[in-house]
Amino acid sequence: MDKQIAKRAALIVFAMAAACFFIFLLKSGNPGKTLFFRDRKEAPEYVLSYADNQPEDYPTVQGARKFAELVQEKTSGRIKINVFAGGEMGSENEVVEQLQYGGIDFARVSVMILAEIKPKFNVLQLPYLYRDEKHMWKVLDGEIGEEFKDDLKESDLVALSWYDAGARHFYNSSRPVKRIEDMKKMRIRVANSDMMSAMVEALGARAVPMAYSEVYAALETSTIDGAENNWPSYETMGHYEVAKYITLDAHTRIPEMQLASQATWEKLSDADRKIITACAEESARYERRLWEIREENVRQRLIKAGCIVTELSSSEQVRFRAAVMTVYQMYCSEYIDVVNRIAQIR
Repeated sequence: MDKQIAKRAALIVFAMAAACFFIFLLKSGNPGKTLFFRDRKEAPEYVLSYADNQPEDYPTVQGARKFAELVQEKTSGRIKINVFAGGEMGSENEVVEQLQYGGIDFARVSVMILAEIKPKFNVLQLPYLYRDEKHMWKVLDGEIGEEFKDDLKESDLVALSWYDAGARHFYNSSRPVKRIEDMKKMRIRVANSDMMSAMVEALGARAVPMAYSEVYAALETSTIDGAENNWPSYETMGHYEVAKYITLDAHTRIPEMQLASQATWEKLSDADRKIITACAEESARYERRLWEIREENVRQRLIKAGCIVTELSSSEQVRFRAAVMTVYQMYCSEYIDVVNRIAQIR
């Protein structure tokens, strides 16, 4: 009997000790919050959206998916980002509007669109602004690039990183363009942009604003003589089939930006903001590598397909740039100090 009583007493003591230990575990770390529920309350799970108007295989979309993958990995699955490509969330203008009121959480947007709400961004579209690609990244990844990012804050946008969109070149169906005189009276399709039209006219050609979807037929029927774009677009739209002469003048290098909605940003903790910013920067490096590879692959394919590539001499590059200085005065006279700072970066 005494042994049974002792056993029961021992069990009761063990049970009480276990209960006390369990309560200690639940209460440890932060008074009033349990260990099991603390993490979930302090870092809730978010399912966020990301918009891009390019197709699935485009470098910017692949960069966006890399960004989403990195964020999910670095937050241990607490933050998931769904990427909507192919313009599923609307045009770039519509996407920017949705970012501003919080209808979309993240997006990749061209500087061309941002210039419509922040005229200072026209500087980044100026013809022959950069000496080369390396110069552009020194500008955008440096102090000047940070200033442009900061300029978007008052528009309810958070700039995360810079994406590549390549250099744009002239191509035509008539002749090789080796000298600025070869541009004379050539009918060149441009997007609906006053600055682009002014640039083409300054080079002695005729600017023909036209929808992108109409360019192939216009080249084929000689309604226009040429157009301008980057290597991947030159291939994707089949323009090389009807305009085999391409001049690598790199007249513009218009970058893209990864953006977040300010409304979304304010909901996130400082720790999560740091993670997302770091992931955006890593995805930008990834996207730039993809763009470089794709551009070179396209170039090699189109040369094999019979395209005739012309590279401007150093002296002609100087002449082309001198010819478009009027565009700088017309569209960016109040930002000439920024232009000069960009030119001084080595």
